[in-house]
Amino acid sequence: MTKRFVSIILAVLTMMLAVCVPAALAGEEGPNAHAGYYYVKTGNGKTLNVRDNPNGKVVGSLKYGTRVYVDAFSDSEWALITYRYDNGHGKGDYAAYVSTRFLVKNNPGKYQGASSAKSASEVLRTEKQVANPYTIVSRPVRTAGGWVNLRRTPSTDAKVLEKCFAGKQLTVLAELNGWFKVQDPANGTIGYISSRYVSRL
Repeated sequence: MTKRFVSIILAVLTMMLAVCVPAALAGEEGPNAHAGYYYVKTGNGKTLNVRDNPNGKVVGSLKYGTRVYVDAFSDSEWALITYRYDNGHGKGDYAAYVSTRFLVKNNPGKYQGASSAKSASEVLRTEKQVANPYTIVSRPVRTAGGWVNLRRTPSTDAKVLEKCFAGKQLTVLAELNGWFKVQDPANGTIGYISSRYVSRL
């Protein structure tokens, strides 16, 4: 497969994705909905897997801090990139996917190690129960189509329990460093939400 042929395929895929796929990405942590350059920022400083399809076979990896061009976003979880490979038999460009969870717009610099940031368990030790629960609303960066993640623990690496779109009301159960422990009154889900992207009613 020639480099020119691969480039044509990439161009066609990019146009199809741009037309057919809605741009809906996480409001506070992930990249925005635009193609362009991003940086790899994994929570543990390790490499980011590059896959042939969303959730597909691993075909390579990108080091922490690598600058990568995103051609398009297939959805809120996956980004289409042009991956340059060298498999020992030749070099070329490959249309591949990476998780949007580990892409940021600004250069993260050199990985400082886990000790440079408080772990979820350390943050939890600062948790203070509120005597009188009160209501907050989610305020994502992008009010149109954006959301704030409600997570299992107070960490951006923690599992996402649900997405809180703009104006979503939540009941605060406890306050902690940079986070709120909240309950979704609609379904009873309890989790943690960043205090940066909410406001009190």
